[in-house]
Amino acid sequence: MNIGCMRQEMEEVLVTNILPFWMNKMTDEVNGGFYGRITGNGVLVPEAVKGAILNARILWTFSSAYRLLKKEEYLVAATRAKRTVVDSFYDKEFGGVYWALDYKGRPSDTKKQIYAIGFAIYGLSEYHRATGDTEALEYAVRLFEDIEKHSFDSVKNGYCEALTREWGEIADMRLSDKDENERKTMNTHLHILESYTNLYRVWKDNRLKEQLRNLIEIFTDKILNAETGHLELFFDDDWHSRNRIVSYGHDIEASWLIHEAALVLDDEDVLKKVEPLVEFIAAAADEGLMPDGAMIYEHFLKKQKTDTDRHWWVQAENVVGHVNLYQHFEDEVALQKAFRCWNFIRENLIDHENGEWYWSVRADGTVNTKDDKAGFWKCPYHSGRMCMEIMERFS
Repeated sequence: MNIGCMRQEMEEVLVTNILPFWMNKMTDEVNGGFYGRITGNGVLVPEAVKGAILNARILWTFSSAYRLLKKEEYLVAATRAKRTVVDSFYDKEFGGVYWALDYKGRPSDTKKQIYAIGFAIYGLSEYHRATGDTEALEYAVRLFEDIEKHSFDSVKNGYCEALTREWGEIADMRLSDKDENERKTMNTHLHILESYTNLYRVWKDNRLKEQLRNLIEIFTDKILNAETGHLELFFDDDWHSRNRIVSYGHDIEASWLIHEAALVLDDEDVLKKVEPLVEFIAAAADEGLMPDGAMIYEHFLKKQKTDTDRHWWVQAENVVGHVNLYQHFEDEVALQKAFRCWNFIRENLIDHENGEWYWSVRADGTVNTKDDKAGFWKCPYHSGRMCMEIMERFS
């Protein structure tokens, strides 16, 4: 395989497998917006709650697809998602976005999870980038102001995880029941970094620039374990690491997102500091690479237990992270790792018959149909972004 061949295959998967699934099977013609869930067996659940993350990621994916491919149907889907985020998820009274709506589009969980607000910025800024739409940029900037006003810790640095609808303290800050109930997390910081990077592409604001630079430094100086190259996941308010879990997918994803942020920031000193760390973090992530080319999920250091499932999103990020090493550091071995993982995705994770990708493949090779095909966390963004990253980098 060569890079041109992989690029061609990815464009085909994007336009014939991933995007049609979301347009044809997830568009809610009854209650507006998009449905909340399709099970791993392909059964639509029309009354499932509609998550902010899912809708913001649909917005980002179709905006990005329209920006690259200029197909009218992608603009229609992106605009539908934009209207859902602005008209239904945005909290007109207190700002921010609701965590979830019921199937009819009414607020069902009104807490302010900063991770979700970050994704709304990511999607809205991409819609503006693709179309020049001023409303999308206005809302993205408004949400940036909300995060900075309510979540940023100007004393100890960093961003808190979650708040109530009215921006008060909240007892349960967890993103999901798999997470630790800690005030600061790697995951939320990673996706604020990602969204601020995209916003800075289209809005060259000085305060945004400083906060983007600060976020990069939070990763290099606080979140990165300088001994292992892995990212620590959970922190108390004072930046003490609270749980020893290695998340291989987040490591490889962060390696290229931190690099992208530094490139977009366009600061020579920051880039000089970041680039050796990009390779360091990616090398640590490679501890999760398996002989089949896939990357396993995570390792619990205290329990000495490993989750060896091959999750869809980890494989997508694995490909992009290694292609990034090839593109910027001329790492031919990394390119071969990307090819091997893409081969694994093609043969094991893509549902060639019904569209989209399965949630995961177990170590014994069986497909996981227990977890969603589309849902609160299962979105077109990791897989779609992988395809579009390769398409754009090697156009």
